Amino acid sequence: MKVLIVDDEEMIRNVLKEYVEFEGGEAYEAADGMEAVKMCRAADYDIILMDVMMPRLDGFSAVKEIKKNKNIPVIMLSARGEEYDKLFGFEIGADDYVTKPFSPKEVMARIHAVLKRYSDEPSSDIVSFEGLTIDMTGRNVYVDGEKVELTPKEYEILFYFVKNKGIALTREKLLMDVWGFDFYGDDRTVDTHIKMLRSNLKQYRKFIVTLRGLGYKFEA
Repeated sequence: MKVLIVDDEEMIRNVLKEYVEFEGGEAYEAADGMEAVKMCRAADYDIILMDVMMPRLDGFSAVKEIKKNKNIPVIMLSARGEEYDKLFGFEIGADDYVTKPFSPKEVMARIHAVLKRYSDEPSSDIVSFEGLTIDMTGRNVYVDGEKVELTPKEYEILFYFVKNKGIALTREKLLMDVWGFDFYGDDRTVDTHIKMLRSNLKQYRKFIVTLRGLGYKFEA
């Protein structure tokens, strides 16, 4: 497990590095976004822990640049927990968002959860519901024949819905099975992602039904 830790605070880098190495991983450090981009061009990493507010090049900009060439999982680290910041992070391809101050043990748990999702083999099915076509293997989604771009998390939520078609799913169930980690009951994480997913599915958002007081169900 090769982890690139990007943060302008040396103390935070040292703490995370210690935990990564304690679990047998290899930790690499960058003090700002620009350095991180250069390191990703020169080498491959299994996952990136990316701070948001940094000098020279901020974390959001660094992630956008890195994602142009490599599909490396990213967990954003930020002292800013506003919904807008989280939404923007997910829109540019981040897999998770951790608000400072955080527990290093929680960060490690999230690292393992993200890496597990990336290692899971997808189904080979291609399914269609009216004008919505979902290619599980190719991770492609089409609305009336036009390909739509989803974030990694949106893909996973949609695929999970399809595999559990017609089943009522609580927010807690979605958190555990899709995120692979108990987010201490933070249901807003689920709602935020599903709001984004529905927007991208356009008229076929109707297939994702809200179950008031419970969660969601995919009906098609």
